[in-house]
Amino acid sequence: MLSTASCYTSPVTEKHLAKRPYHLSSMHSQRKRIAIIGSGPSGLMAAEIMAEAGHQVTVYDRMPSAGRKLLMAGRGGLNLTHSEALDRFLPRYGDAANWLAPSIQAFPPDALRRWCEGLGQETFVGSSGRIFPRSMKAAPLLRAWLRRLEQLDVRYASSHDWHGWDGNALHFTNAKGNLFITADAVLLALGGASWPRLGSNGGWVKILADGGVDITPLRPANCGFTVAWSEHFISRFAGQPLKPVTLTHHAISRQGEAMITSKGIEGGAVYALSAPLRDAIERDGSAVMHVDLRPDMHQDILVKKLSATRGNKSLSTHLRSAGLSPLAIGLLREVTPPDHPAYASNDALAARLKSLPITLNATTGLARAISSAGGIRQSAVNEQFMLRAKEGIFIAGEMLDWEAPTGGYLLQACFSTAVAAANGMLRYCKTEG
Repeated sequence: MLSTASCYTSPVTEKHLAKRPYHLSSMHSQRKRIAIIGSGPSGLMAAEIMAEAGHQVTVYDRMPSAGRKLLMAGRGGLNLTHSEALDRFLPRYGDAANWLAPSIQAFPPDALRRWCEGLGQETFVGSSGRIFPRSMKAAPLLRAWLRRLEQLDVRYASSHDWHGWDGNALHFTNAKGNLFITADAVLLALGGASWPRLGSNGGWVKILADGGVDITPLRPANCGFTVAWSEHFISRFAGQPLKPVTLTHHAISRQGEAMITSKGIEGGAVYALSAPLRDAIERDGSAVMHVDLRPDMHQDILVKKLSATRGNKSLSTHLRSAGLSPLAIGLLREVTPPDHPAYASNDALAARLKSLPITLNATTGLARAISSAGGIRQSAVNEQFMLRAKEGIFIAGEMLDWEAPTGGYLLQACFSTAVAAANGMLRYCKTEG
């Protein structure tokens, strides 16, 4: 079984009590069998809402334990959501902003914080505006959440691999063989296809596409990119951080840090530009990203600094005197051959250091991406995220066709769409009851 905490405020209780189609006192006479497939944040949130409303809930997952991707995401500090106002928050979802807006407005970042704190996990706003649990880890939150779910009598069926339907029954395989389950309503929360070793392998795409569901192909999001580095550059600098830098692609700029790898470049600032860079590579075969190696210094000041420090110094010593790290100098030399005009004057050199072009050849792949783009299109579901092609089947989280940058936007949409889908399931259960 899953577990639970004794004192909490459910998303349904707090945000949707007035909108409930029935009261808990009448629920047990209408108790339905609910199958949740996927035990990530979306699946567990929907399970909580449905169980709190009195339904019999079982969570199925192909992995032996729940929330594996959530735990991995929290290794460096679990970024739950972001504190910025919704008029700035919602545009982070790009083309999907209007589609996701109702669910995020109904269960916004403040509601997610209250839910988290209801689990006994205090939150705080970091200097960047990102919101974290005070512990900074996913494990304490997940343990408290699982205790809550156990108290609500949510059942957990681990190591159950879903293969679609056999008639109206859900078809699973486990260690004992084939298993066929019927349910009154189903939520699919199987994630995208990033980090497949943690459970989200995208195997659902063929199952649903064969059933007539319109799906945008899954693609990497918040990903790194390959660069044709020289062996010399790799041997000296692979694994080193490049910071601080500002990265620019087609007038879109992001400041932060990047990491040089043996295959290319990744890191927070790269992930923030990954969607337009990926699209450019798909369209043109490659993409150019410009790196400002001195984002804290105006170009005119950099020219003066370079002019004051050159003398008879070697180029490397000259650049170090101007505040460039060995990695920054190495990167300049890697993409700027000795006969390049950038070395002809301090003005040209400063311009090059402020906008160093790096050619990206491909993404590092879906399996290595933080998240995935694509998924079930808006036209394939109704306003409650129920499939139009298959009644009683609801979708939440990363299976839907949206993408967002890191910074709390990914988890927020997973939670918010789960709350919306679960409330749709409650309405559906009443209608079918």
